[in-house]
Amino acid sequence: MTAGGGTATTDAVAVVVSAVRDGIMQGRFAPGQRLPEADLVALYDASRGAVRAALAQLENEGIVERERNRGARVRPISLQEAVEITEARAVVEGLCAAKAAVKATPDDHRKLRELGVELAATVENSDVVAYSQVNQQIHRAIRDLSGHETAGRMLDRLRTQSVRYHYTVALLPGRPSVGLQEHLEVIETVCAGDPEVAEQRMRAHLLSVVDALHQLDANLHQW
Repeated sequence: MTAGGGTATTDAVAVVVSAVRDGIMQGRFAPGQRLPEADLVALYDASRGAVRAALAQLENEGIVERERNRGARVRPISLQEAVEITEARAVVEGLCAAKAAVKATPDDHRKLRELGVELAATVENSDVVAYSQVNQQIHRAIRDLSGHETAGRMLDRLRTQSVRYHYTVALLPGRPSVGLQEHLEVIETVCAGDPEVAEQRMRAHLLSVVDALHQLDANLHQW
């Protein structure tokens, strides 16, 4: 690929889309931050055509917004929208947990439980950044085990949009300990091969996050 206009291949566009999503998820790109085309071309060694097509796709997904003569930026979302996104995730990720419970192998069970051990260590060490990262890894692992491609595409969009609020939720007193127990329950129900209970546990976990978001909202209004 070159940094000129060029023809944007599907693979090249997908690489930039994935990279920008990851940048938002990992905190490199903040809500409202500008995403100049030239910067993305240089950062990802992509053609300008691939960058423009990627930004158009991200705009369609509600992750990026573009303004005439001002370019693209990461779209900020409201707390209420974060609540709605998490409610939608509860349904979709519940489905993924059910599918994963049926499909996961003993080796998959071992890897999931290892992630649970890692999450416990982050809580013990009071490492909120690591907690958020392992949290995301667990959700991604269960989604991947489900093999449900449509759900996966939906979750790429939903999780990217709300990630900043979920990091803030992890800062609430006692929330990582609650989240740890919920994640361990999800992992064990997936490993037990019980799709109905796995779906229920995942939904309950994410609806618990919704409650925490409401708590966050209440705390903000106290100021």
